[in-house]
Amino acid sequence: MTFQNPEYLFLLLVIIPIVFWYVIEMHKSDASLQISSHQSLKAYSKSPKIKLRHVPFGLRVLTICCLIVALARPQASNSWRTQNSEGIDIMLAMDISATMCAEDLKPNRIEASKAVATEFISSRPNDNIGLVVFAGESFAQCPLTTDHAVLVNMFKGVKFGLLQDGTAIGLGLANAVNRIKDSKAKSKVIILLTDGSNNCGDISPTTAAEIAKTFGIRVYTIGVGSYGVVNIPIPTPIGVQYQQMKSEFDESTLKGIAGKTGGKYFRATDISSLRKIYQEIDQMEKSKISVHQYSKKSERYFIFSLLAFVFLLLEVTVRNTLLKRIP
Repeated sequence: MTFQNPEYLFLLLVIIPIVFWYVIEMHKSDASLQISSHQSLKAYSKSPKIKLRHVPFGLRVLTICCLIVALARPQASNSWRTQNSEGIDIMLAMDISATMCAEDLKPNRIEASKAVATEFISSRPNDNIGLVVFAGESFAQCPLTTDHAVLVNMFKGVKFGLLQDGTAIGLGLANAVNRIKDSKAKSKVIILLTDGSNNCGDISPTTAAEIAKTFGIRVYTIGVGSYGVVNIPIPTPIGVQYQQMKSEFDESTLKGIAGKTGGKYFRATDISSLRKIYQEIDQMEKSKISVHQYSKKSERYFIFSLLAFVFLLLEVTVRNTLLKRIP
């Protein structure tokens, strides 16, 4: 509820001096009688009129308050809006091969990538977003959807071992293209994240990039991994053993994919830089939203005017019946 003339509400401050005046007047009007002892009077209960003597004043105060609120013109508003958006459809293509278990990004590359991608999804409430995972093969973990809660839940199940090991970058990109190519969105984007070089699959990364270009799909590529030697956990019958491996991948191919499709290549050496990359992509790929706000207001002063009349009528009735004073 809002008020058309809220400045009138300051008149409610007048109630304070009125209450002080009433207390002082009541004190002055108290009758007194000198007696030797009042102990015997304690046995007598107070008259109902004594207990209710302040009711007329209370009703008068309520009457004044309701009149002031009515003067301020309270209004109830019903508002709605229409929203037109130029949608952006985004497919995330994520590498889940064995090298993505390297722990140079904490707790490892897969979990760090999942965490940052989830933040990215949460920042894009108006877009269709889907997920493709790949290793030696590829499949769509989640199709394009605006139900981001479902997508985030699907992300939780992404881990190493879901697919045959290997790094089929071309196959993963082609699968993502297939999932987004028929979209009616004005802008179609694929974010490809990997830490390796294409070493398996029937489709080369260059061919997949050509297909993406044909359908007007922009591809942002992210190479994940710090420089130097990294530790990769290897499950064995006697427990997890760590194997040292040089962190390197085919950056030229990833740059070629991004350049061919009008995207951009990024290198993420830690979780902080990965987060900044997603933030940069978020800024480059913004939906255009046009919002029209409408509001319909209805007056509510009549209710407070009616209450003021009822309180005044009750005061007059009580003052001239139950609490009537006889001079």
